[in-house]
Amino acid sequence: MKLSPRSRLVLIGDSVTDCDRARPVGEGDPDALGHGYVAEIAALLMAVYPARSIRVTNMGISANTVRDLAARWDADVLALKPDWLSVMIGINDVWRHFDPVRQAEAVPPEEFARTYDGLLIRTRAQLKGLVLMTPYYIEPSSIDALRQRMNEYVAIVKQLAMEHDAICVDTQAAFDRALVHHESAVFSADHVHPNRIGHMILARAFLNAVGFTWSAPDRRP
Repeated sequence: MKLSPRSRLVLIGDSVTDCDRARPVGEGDPDALGHGYVAEIAALLMAVYPARSIRVTNMGISANTVRDLAARWDADVLALKPDWLSVMIGINDVWRHFDPVRQAEAVPPEEFARTYDGLLIRTRAQLKGLVLMTPYYIEPSSIDALRQRMNEYVAIVKQLAMEHDAICVDTQAAFDRALVHHESAVFSADHVHPNRIGHMILARAFLNAVGFTWSAPDRRP
């Protein structure tokens, strides 16, 4: 697995990452990590790789866009000095385009790419590893307007991952594989906020990307 012993893994994002994590920093007690994919990742890392003692920190904040990440990046990322950083942002940047009440908060693709890129430029050299998780919309229809717009932002994140030597977790593809067999309601009530099954899909996609294996070579009796 790519995460080395005693690494600090910081995960930052919006409500999908937040999931009622502790404030100001979500770490330590398992409940402090919230009830979503971050907690699932931490639990599986400790259960299967106990010798590595990976320190997991949840810095998600509900309703965030990439603009909000930029405003808090120094305090919530750089000051924590992560060895590994995982970023999942973009859902609200897209969602706001379709929300007549909050449409002014929508982040256009060009601004999304520019702002995201600037954050990674400032940070990449300080990290041992970087993981970019794409945004997603749990909707199988290729003609759905929000899904089509989300695909644009997924492509941006994939491009940024290539440019910054990051591991890309295609969360949209992970949900699409599940949607072949079940309707979106099985994974989320609103196409965005996952239930426990949806969060496990995200956790599994992340862990697969960093080389997690159930037959961990450093397991101890």
